[in-house]
Amino acid sequence: MWRAQRVYVQLAVAGFRRQAQYKLAMFAGLFTNCVFGMVRAAVMVAAVRAGSEFGGYDEGSIGAYVWLSQGLLGAMQFMGPPLELVDRVKNGDIAIDFLRPVDIQLGYLAADLGRAACTMLPRGIPSVAFGMLTFGLAMPSTPGPYLLGALSLLCAVSLSFLCLFAVGLIGFWVIETRGLRVLYQICGTFLAGLFVPVHMFPDWLRTIAHTTPFPSILQTPIDILSGRVAGMESVTLVGIQVFWVLVVGAIGRILLAAGRRRLEVQGG
Repeated sequence: MWRAQRVYVQLAVAGFRRQAQYKLAMFAGLFTNCVFGMVRAAVMVAAVRAGSEFGGYDEGSIGAYVWLSQGLLGAMQFMGPPLELVDRVKNGDIAIDFLRPVDIQLGYLAADLGRAACTMLPRGIPSVAFGMLTFGLAMPSTPGPYLLGALSLLCAVSLSFLCLFAVGLIGFWVIETRGLRVLYQICGTFLAGLFVPVHMFPDWLRTIAHTTPFPSILQTPIDILSGRVAGMESVTLVGIQVFWVLVVGAIGRILLAAGRRRLEVQGG
């Protein structure tokens, strides 16, 4: 059993090293995060100062929301499924993956966890640090929220990948998945709370959002890391994340099994 676990650890390390090759791209992402973060923070802080009803946020907490969302954006990878997976499904190369003694879903997940961990060092953490220096963020002063937030972040990255994995597998049934991936990107980023916090949604829209896994990808880790929720409420939110990880993971496995039966490779 340890040998099997070691394989996934090695895949995670490989994902980390692979992402580390794109140093200029990650620093460019950091620059973009900071620029857009300053614009978003300025607009939202101005709205709070104007006395608008802003979902219970004040200047410090809205700043924490903005800069944590900017810092986590690279790790969550809302831009669509890994192109490698999409291409392998489209051209049939995924048939080779079925022959390998490694679970396809878990293997790709391990590599993505390594990728996400790598993005946090040059992009995620510096983005939040920049926000703290320029805007002043209301963050917890005790270690508890950060420890639970790390677990929440792990669940969020896993859930984000599993959703993207399921979207990518639709390529077994359609020739081109680009439209579906764009639709996922638009709906996912909005319902996850990237543009405005989910807490600011109208009641009907907030209800719709919480029937999807998207708030668990971004809004939940932000709420926990920023200290907006604490105690049993934060534990409950992590429990909801685990629920969605299991549900979306199961959907991915069903699609993978169905796709394997449908797969046709020329010449065999």
